[in-house]
Amino acid sequence: MLRRYAPGPPGPQPLRRALPSAASAVRDRLRECAAWIPEAGAVLDLLEKCPEHQKKGGFPVVVFEGLDATGKTTVTQSVKDTLNGVLLRSPPTCISQWRTIFDDEPAPIKRAFYAAGNYILASEIAKASTQAPVIIDRYWHSTAAYTIATEINGKVQDLPPVHDEVYQWPEDLLKPDLVLLLTVDPEERVRRLQRRGLEKTKEEAELEANSLFRQRVEESYRRMVNPACQEVDASPSKEEVLKTVLQLIKKHCAL
Repeated sequence: MLRRYAPGPPGPQPLRRALPSAASAVRDRLRECAAWIPEAGAVLDLLEKCPEHQKKGGFPVVVFEGLDATGKTTVTQSVKDTLNGVLLRSPPTCISQWRTIFDDEPAPIKRAFYAAGNYILASEIAKASTQAPVIIDRYWHSTAAYTIATEINGKVQDLPPVHDEVYQWPEDLLKPDLVLLLTVDPEERVRRLQRRGLEKTKEEAELEANSLFRQRVEESYRRMVNPACQEVDASPSKEEVLKTVLQLIKKHCAL
């Protein structure tokens, strides 16, 4: 079937159209395309079951952000084991099988899928954080950073100004206690990717081929606020990175 999408009336703010800023906007966008994308209806059904304004439990919630091959998988697993915590990922397991479908859709639909994943994940975080520390591999900051870097062409200077609302955390989305941004030298990251030998996503191929895109993603991460990202150099050994991360968690979270 031919899929057609009308993103709405033309306007000066294509970035804000691409990045839904609340659960209501995510639901509206999924409803618009559910008629020809059945998976959008399935995501919407899951989203509708999530209570609004989720609140976290008494245990800390720590998010790990960063480009692929910065060590998120290794670090999150190690932190989860060390703290006897729960490890969650975005998009959550219940919708991740539809990721390839939405990755081929226009930006407003694609970003609605990833934003919906964050709100669905918030339900899982709220429940899990009443029982144990929660470690998360990507959350809202990834959705926002990749949207901004994709929708804005050019150099870092062409990004929205530092205090623009696109860098704000959505008011209706459960906030973590700490967000750690893992970074490594670009050449080292490419070496790690080559060792992994995994098939690249479209955005990963773009990151590798286009240094300006990579710079826009990383700078967008750094401009996020409320909560902001704490940057961690993930170049040293796994043991050293884990030690640094655990110190930051102890400093910023009540354990």
